[in-house]
Amino acid sequence: MRLQAVAVVAAWVVMTGLAAAQTCDRECLTGISEQYLDALVAKDTSKLPLANTNITFTENGQRLRLGDGFWNSVSGRGTYKIHLPDAALGQIATIITMREANVPVILVTRLKVDNRRISEIETMVARSERGAKGFEALGQPRAAFGRLTPAADRVSRAELVRVANMYFSGMQLNDGKGQYPFADDCDRIENGGRSTNAPGQGGEGKPDPKTATNYSAMWTCREQFESGLLHFVSRIRDRRYVAVDEERGLVLAFVFFDHDAGASRTFQTPAGRTVTAGPTTPWTWQIAELFKVEKGLLHEIEAVLERVPYGMTSGWSSWEDGMSDKIQFAR
Repeated sequence: MRLQAVAVVAAWVVMTGLAAAQTCDRECLTGISEQYLDALVAKDTSKLPLANTNITFTENGQRLRLGDGFWNSVSGRGTYKIHLPDAALGQIATIITMREANVPVILVTRLKVDNRRISEIETMVARSERGAKGFEALGQPRAAFGRLTPAADRVSRAELVRVANMYFSGMQLNDGKGQYPFADDCDRIENGGRSTNAPGQGGEGKPDPKTATNYSAMWTCREQFESGLLHFVSRIRDRRYVAVDEERGLVLAFVFFDHDAGASRTFQTPAGRTVTAGPTTPWTWQIAELFKVEKGLLHEIEAVLERVPYGMTSGWSSWEDGMSDKIQFAR
C-alpha cells in the first residue's frame, strides 16, 4: 500500500510538473502573438507553433485556410500595438496597426493557445487608413491600459464583464435613463479618432444634448448616453468577451452593431422630442472594443470598427447566439 501511495504521489508530481511546464503565462502568450505577427509579415505559416494542421482561422467573420486573405496582402507592421494576454482563458488578443500594400490598416487578432501551441485564430482587418494613422499619431496606447489596478480594488472576471456589458446594453436600450457606469474621465477613441470630449472644429460650440438631433463627439460618455440620441444602433449582438485582465481591469469584446434603418429611426428623446434620423439602409459594424474598468466604472474605451454586411456574425457562434445580445465567452 505504501509503495502504491508513493507511486501515486510520484505520478501526481510528474503530471503537475508537466502541466506547469505547459502553462502559458502572460509573457508566453505575448511571445506567441509576436510569433504570429512575425510569421504573418513573412507570409510563412510554417513559422507558427500550431496545435494541428487544420485549426480554425477566420478573417472578418469568414473561415479561410490559414495563409489566405490578409496573409496575401500584408506588407509590414505599423507602430501602434496593445497586447491583452488572458492566461486564465489561455488566449491573447492584440490590436496593432499594419501595412497592406504599404497602406496603413488596423488588425485585431485573437489566438487560443493550448499547451503553448495555437489552436484557434480569429482576425479582424479594419481597412481604415485614417484610423490606422490616428492610432499611430497617439504614439503609444494610453497609459491606463498598462496601469495595474491596486490589489484592494481588483474584482472578478465576471464583475469586469458585467460592467463592460452595461455599456452595450445601455446603448442598445437608448432611453437616456439607464445606469451608465462612466467615470468622470471616461474617454473613447474609435478607429484612432476622438469620439468623446472632442474639440470643436472652426470655433464650433458644444451642442446642447437637450436640443440636438444628433449625438456629438464633443460630449462626454455620459452626455452621449443620457441624450438618448444613440438610436442609430438598433441592436448590439454576438457579444463575445474574449480577453479579460483582472490585474489591469481590462476587458476586450468582439461585437456587432446593427443599423436596421427601420422604425427605430423615429423615436422620442428623454426630453420628449420626436426625432427621425440615422442610416437609411441596413448595415452593420463589426467591432473590437476595449474597456478599462476600475471601481465599477468605465474609464478609457478604445474601439476598432469595420463596416460589414447587415446581420453578419463572427463565425464563432451559432446563428442563434450570433443574433443574441447575451454575454458569451471566447467562442
